Amino acid sequence: MTPSGSFADALTTETIRETIRRMGLLSNAEQFSSEPLSGGVSSDIWRITVGNKQYCLKRALPRLKVTQLWEAPVARNNFEWQWFRTAGAICPGCVPNLVAHDEQAGLFVMDYLDPKSYPVWKAQLRDGVVDEGTAERVAERLVKIHAVTSNDEHVRRQFATEDAFYAIRLEPYLVATSRIHSDLADHLHSIVEVTASTKRALVHGDISPKNILVGPSGPIFIDAECAWYGDPAFDPAFCLNHLLLKCLWRPQHWKAFLACFDRFAAAYLHGVSWEPRVSIQLRIARLLPALFLARIDGKSPIEYVTSERDKNRVRDTARHLIRCPTNELRDIRRTWAGVVASI
Repeated sequence: MTPSGSFADALTTETIRETIRRMGLLSNAEQFSSEPLSGGVSSDIWRITVGNKQYCLKRALPRLKVTQLWEAPVARNNFEWQWFRTAGAICPGCVPNLVAHDEQAGLFVMDYLDPKSYPVWKAQLRDGVVDEGTAERVAERLVKIHAVTSNDEHVRRQFATEDAFYAIRLEPYLVATSRIHSDLADHLHSIVEVTASTKRALVHGDISPKNILVGPSGPIFIDAECAWYGDPAFDPAFCLNHLLLKCLWRPQHWKAFLACFDRFAAAYLHGVSWEPRVSIQLRIARLLPALFLARIDGKSPIEYVTSERDKNRVRDTARHLIRCPTNELRDIRRTWAGVVASI
């Protein structure tokens, strides 16, 4: 990587060393090491050790590491940094401590949070640590960010990222799924149009258990590459979708996952102040089954639903709810409970 940075160049230990030295984080006398971190498909992520300090460096990729062709603007790295700054000011402690940003190079550095003290929520759910309180606190922090940024013209201008959000979320999830389920195309395109045209608050865009750390002082959001001023309904729909899918991952805990669904939904809707709760619940209830289907047949299928029998359980449930939509999240939960109770 040149001093100004290049998305065409691969990151190496040496290029990272030069980058953080240029940022003022490394002197010639300090010990330095770095190692790539696995798990992400959209960015290069490295853990960096400088003396006794540990950092995390993140740089967006122009092409995501998935089977299907999925490209996205690399400028999203800057919007992720800005989302962290905005959300952190609203809800102190809900994002990692930010260290340095190089917009020209398309990367930033933040504190590295050790999983021993900051476990990933997804890892806890995998291991049977299914705490309703965590779901509630995630929803409370999320809805606070939405409420404070609602109808904020400055934030709206700052996060006018419609093209990136379409490329990262709406196209690979909903539009791609409509090509597989062509009989549902009109329904799915209508959801895309409503979502894309609704501009109410600052959206994270990837509120998934894998992007939430359970810290000592509450949940911490990471991976805000999809940041967008748009429809806040997308965030709770995205997270609630994961809680439904977890019932297939660890079926012995399905009741606990649905209890988390209930606590999250209740806490989120309780905090909605910028519009009638019935209005946003309707949009969440429309988005949720569409995202449910997208995690099977879109460009980013969920990795732990592998059997065709389970995939068809999702498909059948989602297709029914898309064709016969409900305005109530409890109806979606009840429908899915009837499916997973028989597994």
